[in-house]
Amino acid sequence: MTLKRHEGFLLYIKITRYTVLAFLLTNHLTTRLITRFITRQTARSDGDKKMMIANLSIWEKESYYAPQDLVIVGAGLMGLWTALELKKHRPSLRITILERNTTPLGASTRNAGFACFGSPTELIHDADTLGPDAMLAVAEMRYKGIQKIRRHFTDEQIGFDACGGYECINRDYKNWALLPDKLHWLNSLLKEITGSKAIFQQIDHKLAAMGLQGFDALVENVTEAALHSGKLVQALTQKVQATGVNILYGIQVSGIEKQSASMQINTLQNQAFTAAHVLLCTNAFTSELAPEARIEPARGQVIVTSPIPGLPMKGTFHFDEGFYYWRNLGNRILLGGARNSAFEAEATTNLSGSDTVRLALEHFLTQHLHPSFQYTIEHHWSGVMGFTTDKRPYTALVREGVTAAIACNGMGVALTPVVAEQLSTGLLDYF
Repeated sequence: MTLKRHEGFLLYIKITRYTVLAFLLTNHLTTRLITRFITRQTARSDGDKKMMIANLSIWEKESYYAPQDLVIVGAGLMGLWTALELKKHRPSLRITILERNTTPLGASTRNAGFACFGSPTELIHDADTLGPDAMLAVAEMRYKGIQKIRRHFTDEQIGFDACGGYECINRDYKNWALLPDKLHWLNSLLKEITGSKAIFQQIDHKLAAMGLQGFDALVENVTEAALHSGKLVQALTQKVQATGVNILYGIQVSGIEKQSASMQINTLQNQAFTAAHVLLCTNAFTSELAPEARIEPARGQVIVTSPIPGLPMKGTFHFDEGFYYWRNLGNRILLGGARNSAFEAEATTNLSGSDTVRLALEHFLTQHLHPSFQYTIEHHWSGVMGFTTDKRPYTALVREGVTAAIACNGMGVALTPVVAEQLSTGLLDYF
């Protein structure tokens, strides 16, 4: 940053390699100086771009940057599962995945590590708002997705823990008086999906033994589990790469253009890729490349405590229709959610997090963990989810040559294996 004074005029210029921000009281001479500077920087930028493309070796052009059948944008769970499904059905397909971060950026490795298909109050809410059939359809996809994960990986590979899950409920819940009947109704609907006659069972007497307080009811789901999100993505990435899929990290797509016989994928790294078709698996960030896909971003924040000696709590837990969720991580507690404490502020792709939600999470933990257990907060992070109005994942051709597969409504771990399976059938028609 420089400050210059020229003929009584103050010239303020902030210079980066490619941009100039000028705020000045101008005259003819200063305008000429700025114009000359911008022209030189633009020429330098164009020269750098040409140099980077020209300097690709023939080996790189014929391997990493060779024309593809499909370019997938986003190396998270949706992109990886879809690539795996496509290669299973057609091994000869040339597929490259572009990921702008060193690891997937949105939610795939930034979630809470739940392997669940819905808590009772969440499923009841979805049945009330979407209808029982729509609720069941999504719940079945989630359940089958978890089963598919277990067929592909050992428990050790992905840190899978069949610990069982629970929902805590209070008397102010709108269906409190009908809770036993509602649970019976859910069990009858889910029987055909899970094979269990009573997937949800009320076990209020276990609350105190788990170190919990401030709740009136506890509902158990023995089929729910936890896993290690990072290990899942790592194992899936290795499986995908073993099929011959090329994954390039640190490549951010800036635009997609239709060429005469292919799609051109432009990047901020000044490297262009070509493909017959493009699949966007960019979740809440999709609006940057395809505003046509109307997806609501939702930031999910997580905190993790220090180790808590003697912690008796084990399993995955939900509260308030899934807006609060926690689990034991060894003898630590991982707690996420509280998005409903600041809906508008959390409808963002900003990963920085906020004090409002972080403090709401800390307050929740203080309220509901017995005070005999002492801890500090050692970790805090955010992920970004994508939501639709009907709770169904969004899969659609957004424009010629570009498909989007996004928005699992906070259930990406469970849904992406099944969505990818359904999506791949249609995508094969393009090749």
